[in-house]
Amino acid sequence: MKKKLIIPLILALLLLGSCTPAGQILDGDGMVNSYTQISQDEAKKMMQADDGHIILDVRRQDEFDAGHIPGAVCIPNESIEDTPPAGLPDLNQIILVYCRSGRRSKEAAQKLFDMGYTRVYEFGGIIDWIGETMKNEEDHSMDPIAIPGLLVGDRYYTFDFESNSSADAFFEKIKKETLTVVMHDQDSSGKIGDLPWELPANDVEMTAEPGNIILCAGGRIMLCYGESTGSYTKLGSIGDVTGEELSEVLGAGDVTAEFSVGWTE
Repeated sequence: MKKKLIIPLILALLLLGSCTPAGQILDGDGMVNSYTQISQDEAKKMMQADDGHIILDVRRQDEFDAGHIPGAVCIPNESIEDTPPAGLPDLNQIILVYCRSGRRSKEAAQKLFDMGYTRVYEFGGIIDWIGETMKNEEDHSMDPIAIPGLLVGDRYYTFDFESNSSADAFFEKIKKETLTVVMHDQDSSGKIGDLPWELPANDVEMTAEPGNIILCAGGRIMLCYGESTGSYTKLGSIGDVTGEELSEVLGAGDVTAEFSVGWTE
């Protein structure tokens, strides 16, 4: 008779254990002693409710910026210790926790539960998320913009850099301090001067045009007011200037040219 009673009791206990949501632990009195683990479909439904819930992303800030669930806030798991985070002031608020794969979210959910949060729900990683995500796009609209310039006598020109390692190196040099070069006549194509340092060369056969700023042999710079064919590296180009105008500004004989970088506000 006792055996007949024991078997149904065992089955009942097994059934009770199978009904406990994953992530929940029952203590000796049968009370839940952990956070609640839910599926991502369940999480989506909970996100649609107007109940003051918070979606908590516990990845690093850079991971969060690269893509997160809309409306989520970022509190990295590593920053969650043994005192309630400032961003989670309500211990009874519904908190839906996720990370990248589900490991850190489980750690964070347990820590929050241990601190006294009563409604913590963990739903895995964003790598399995089928819903919408968004990125944090940085607004660079107000960032200062570099404006390279050339001063010859009392005439100031702005110019555009080329996209090559030579121009990049030249920019890095003149943004730190103004470069002053004494320019000498170079036949009828322009004027040339020695640089105080070498730049990496990216020479190609080309025909330089009026307004071009050319690197010659890595250590000399040429301002062109006429066409010149040879193996050069183009550093930049002055816009809206004719060869006649530039020739007149540079004049005959030696002339001093100053290269610098200014910045917008």
